[in-house]
Amino acid sequence: MRIDTTTPGTLTVLAGDVTVASYVHAPTEVQLESPRPYALLATTSGAAVTAYRPDDHVWHKGLSLALPVVGKHNFWGGPTYVHGEGYVQLPNNGAQTHRGFELAEVDGDGVARIVEILDWTAEDGSPVIVERRTLTARSIDDGTWALTWHSALRNLTDGVLGFGSPTSKGRENAGYCGIFWRGPVTFQGGEILSPAGLAGDEARGEPGPWLAFVAPDRSAGVLVLDGAEAPNPWFARSEEYAGLNPAPFFYTETPLVPGETLVLSAAVVVGDAEVASLADTVGTALVAELRATRNTIEETEITR
Repeated sequence: MRIDTTTPGTLTVLAGDVTVASYVHAPTEVQLESPRPYALLATTSGAAVTAYRPDDHVWHKGLSLALPVVGKHNFWGGPTYVHGEGYVQLPNNGAQTHRGFELAEVDGDGVARIVEILDWTAEDGSPVIVERRTLTARSIDDGTWALTWHSALRNLTDGVLGFGSPTSKGRENAGYCGIFWRGPVTFQGGEILSPAGLAGDEARGEPGPWLAFVAPDRSAGVLVLDGAEAPNPWFARSEEYAGLNPAPFFYTETPLVPGETLVLSAAVVVGDAEVASLADTVGTALVAELRATRNTIEETEITR
């Protein structure tokens, strides 16, 4: 893997001469879309496996950490679900702003490692969260590569922040929240696989260690693994659009008291239509690494 920093506002990861990830850390989207850094991903042959601002939800951007409910704040983008009223556009769209990179290098094993500090602010600009984000990218074989995402979030407010979803607020079966992968329009209608086999949209709301998504033409596949110690429910869609994310706040809110830290992590493996076969080997190793990172970061002070 190689890292290229020559494009302003974007950190590019290459496998050989192919760009497999463009990490946009200086987004230019409007406040309504809850602007945040995001990664646009591709296969080792250069085929896109993420979408950017699709017509159905313009606030969906590649792979990103998107949270619709953080106390009164919306870090997902667009309107907020209000029980009894539906989706309402409120003045609560926050932003995640890149403060700087602590690290951006490739180690002796060829693993690209990025450590970033971000400031999460409310729509009025007041501080809500400070985050240390650790990303890694590595080649698995000629046709497969993997990315890990680890976020440690510290509450900077003087009150408890409840992390939730539209379902935790009363909307049935809409528990999207977390490290969210949005696939291209061409992936719509593809297969969703679980450890039990073909799962489809019925995987939504069910717990498990991983889900995989295979494009309808079987040209590519994406395996997403939850880095949590215990299986979380998943948000999963194929019929309406291609989307996956481990959703720890699907059904219930998690409170974060002032000064405390919450950790979210996931791994994404990009490969061919058989990528789910790597869950027990490559996937297990990636999750073990994420959990080890989790223990280290939780002991590290994140400065304001």
